[in-house]
Amino acid sequence: MRPLIGITGNQLLEAVPAFSGISVAYTPIGFVKGVQAARGNPLIIPIGAPETAADYIAKIDGLLLTGGQDVSPNFYGEEPSLHIGATFPLRDDFEMALVEEALKQKKPILAVCRGLQILNVQMGGSLYQDLAHEYPDMRIQHVQKTDFKYATHSVIVMEGSHLHALVGEKLSVNSFHHQALKVVAKGLQPVGYSPDGLVEAVEATDPEQSILAIQWHPETMIPEAKNMRLFFENLVARAAR
Repeated sequence: MRPLIGITGNQLLEAVPAFSGISVAYTPIGFVKGVQAARGNPLIIPIGAPETAADYIAKIDGLLLTGGQDVSPNFYGEEPSLHIGATFPLRDDFEMALVEEALKQKKPILAVCRGLQILNVQMGGSLYQDLAHEYPDMRIQHVQKTDFKYATHSVIVMEGSHLHALVGEKLSVNSFHHQALKVVAKGLQPVGYSPDGLVEAVEATDPEQSILAIQWHPETMIPEAKNMRLFFENLVARAAR
C-alpha cells in the first residue's frame, strides 16, 4: 500500500467570483502532485478543531506542513509589529496541535516555508516578523521577483546532515518569505543557511524523530527541477518505514 501523506490545508477567506463568494478549503496543487509522483497517497487535512489532530495523525503515515499566512507572534511572546502580514489564528492553533501529535506519535514530517516556521514556534522557537526591518544582515532577495518555478539563491548545506545526504553541500532554491527563523527551537538543528546567514533548513536532534523542514518551495519547482522531487520522495520513503 502507498503511504498516506497528510497535507495541511488552508482556507480562502476572501470572496472570489469563481466560487460565488463561498469560502474554500484548499492546498496548492504542487504538494498533491509531488506526493503522487513520489508514489504516496495525498490526503488534504482541512483546518479544524485542535482536539481532532490526534485522530488525523493516527490515520496518516507522514505529515506535510505547507506555506501560507504569517504565524501569530503571540505564540512566541511578542506583539505584532507594524510590518507583519495577515495571520490566521485558527490555522495556527490547529497546525500546532498537528505538530504536537506528529511528534508524540513519531510520524515523519516535511515542513515547507510557513510549515518550517510553525514547527519552530510550536517547539519553542521564534521568528523574525519581517526580515527587511528586523534582520540587519539581509543582503539578498528573499521575496523573489522571478517566477517561483525558478531558483534565485543558494543554500549551503551542513555536512553530515540528512539534507546533505539528499542534495549535497549546496543547492539552488526559490525564495518567497518575509519571515524566517530567529531563535531555533530546542530539538531542532540548523542544517542549511542562505548566503546572508538565515536558517533555511532544520532537522530533529532526536534520532527517533524524522523531521526535515525547509524555507523554500519545492512544490512550485517540480517537475522541471529534478532535485526538488527528492523532498517528496524522501518524505514518502520515510513514511513507508
